[in-house]
Amino acid sequence: MSEVIEIKEGELVLARHVPADVAWKDGLSFFSRDEEFVQVGTWQYEQGKQLKAHIHNPVSREALWTQEVIFVYRGRIQASIYDSSQQLVAELQAGPGDILVLLRGGHGYQILEEGTRVLEVKNGPYPGAEADRRRF
Repeated sequence: MSEVIEIKEGELVLARHVPADVAWKDGLSFFSRDEEFVQVGTWQYEQGKQLKAHIHNPVSREALWTQEVIFVYRGRIQASIYDSSQQLVAELQAGPGDILVLLRGGHGYQILEEGTRVLEVKNGPYPGAEADRRRF
């Protein structure tokens, strides 16, 4: 069985790679810390399991930067992870069922297979490309 891989700059977690065999197991699993802006978890229950309805309370939150979650539905990608000085610190491949949690630093992608499909989720609101990111 694989393990969650953390890419760090000192103690700062830049990214996490959650392989499919870790991400998709019985029950509820979270792959983020409570203080992180983006909370990432998976759940897998048997047929008939009922999850009680709920509503989220209003809680004031301040997001200082965008954090992303990438889910590879089909195909393969290579993710390049950069530190806060824009220096490449890791390259990793993600395939079907894998999850990437991108918290700080920079990142870029290369599509490795035709027909690759990826779901991206990030915190908002979205201020537009110019305010949100700087390409390098």
